[in-house]
Amino acid sequence: MHKRTYGIFDAGEILDEPREECGVFGMYDFSGEENVAPSIYYGLLALQHRGQESCGIAVSDTNGPKGKVLSRKGMGLVNETFDEDDLDSLCGNIGVGHVRYSTAGASTIENAQPLVLHYIKGTLAMAHNGNLVNSPELKRDLSRNGAIFQTTIDSELIAYEIARARTATRSVEEAVSLAMGKIQGAYSLVIMSPRKLIGARDPFGFRPLCIGRRGSAWVLASESCALDTIGAEFVRDVEPGEIVSISPRYGIRSDRSHCQRSSKTARCIFEYIYFGRADSEIDKISVYKSRIQAGRFLAQDSPVDADLVIGVPESGNVAALGFSMESGIPFGQGFVKNGYVGRTFIKPSQHSRESAVQVKLNPLRHAVEGKRVVMIDDSIVRGTTSDRIVRMLRDAGATEVHMRVSSPPFLYPCYFGTDIPEREQLIAYRRSSEEVCRLIGADSLAYLGMDRLPQIVDGLPICSGCFSGKYPIEPPTEDIRGEYER
Repeated sequence: MHKRTYGIFDAGEILDEPREECGVFGMYDFSGEENVAPSIYYGLLALQHRGQESCGIAVSDTNGPKGKVLSRKGMGLVNETFDEDDLDSLCGNIGVGHVRYSTAGASTIENAQPLVLHYIKGTLAMAHNGNLVNSPELKRDLSRNGAIFQTTIDSELIAYEIARARTATRSVEEAVSLAMGKIQGAYSLVIMSPRKLIGARDPFGFRPLCIGRRGSAWVLASESCALDTIGAEFVRDVEPGEIVSISPRYGIRSDRSHCQRSSKTARCIFEYIYFGRADSEIDKISVYKSRIQAGRFLAQDSPVDADLVIGVPESGNVAALGFSMESGIPFGQGFVKNGYVGRTFIKPSQHSRESAVQVKLNPLRHAVEGKRVVMIDDSIVRGTTSDRIVRMLRDAGATEVHMRVSSPPFLYPCYFGTDIPEREQLIAYRRSSEEVCRLIGADSLAYLGMDRLPQIVDGLPICSGCFSGKYPIEPPTEDIRGEYER
């Protein structure tokens, strides 16, 4: 049962939310007795919030023909792409999976992952989360050496670099190490070779990756919530700049020799504000606690007299709870969210376009009527829907609508796997908070202060370039976000 798209309407665009590139998952059962495809499927379901455009699973049987890989990919959600017959046909005790949202490269089946690469040394399957900043240079170099590209994603460049390095090294781990010396930017990788499962994370640690274990099986996943879903025990995070290799012969081995470990790390702060699921823990920091703290800081720094605190589902709910806890204003549910609307659904006619927001969200009149409401959202990007949501609350009878945002205003684009657009498309660019407040029709508006960002993650070094314009590495001189921006 595979997804058919009858009309295209992007729910993310409707709600004007920042979106993240993807989620990765890998599993290796040393006993050889378990078919890992169903567990990968459930792991991807837990990571579905990280990408809803396409998904895929690739598996291999380490007791069968060496290098034989079975894979299936499709456009759409995990439960729309795979059925029971698909999972039964993907027989193997080692595998990788991927869910994707495109921030660079078109949303097509060719760009769906995992990528399966057949080359002179055998077969590799790879899933990647993040964006490279030097992809144009890498692509030119590979093209001059005869590479023919099947996709428009930088993940293929990483796979090629690993394959090319593998021809001159003794192991796939060494090849990954050499490739990491050439690629720059954000990447968490899960790689399946014929007899090994490998995880790697860029030296800055932009994107998360963790290790889990269930009986005789080892697991790699973007977030710890995926481990919980399959009953695996959290072991630890893969550290920035680390390569981990998992095999029956050596168990789990760690390698950081390929790069000089720098104290300068830069986790993406939006993993904690928005991307990560609230029940995940990333680099020993609880996503839930980070959002509670952001809400508390908003209440401390930007108090308001009101009767009710609500969140814009889902990402605003926890910060709204924190605001309520700090302010003493009752927390309530202000919206009903239609959980059956995926990222793509039939587009309304132009004259009824504004009703599209209410396909996804509808205010609870009996909760907000006659009340002064504080509405918490995780961010305002283009501002194209904030005014509609404010208007919906007023139409439902709210007497005042005060908006509080659990992040600073977006002022700069992101080059590391988040689709924050060019500055001219950002509502806060060249506008004061008062001007933005008037545009969205709220009674007041306040953002989380920049100084609060390190505090919500207990001082963990972060990347906040989309707010400050100060990036941990030089941004690219060429457009690397390609077809998404066009």
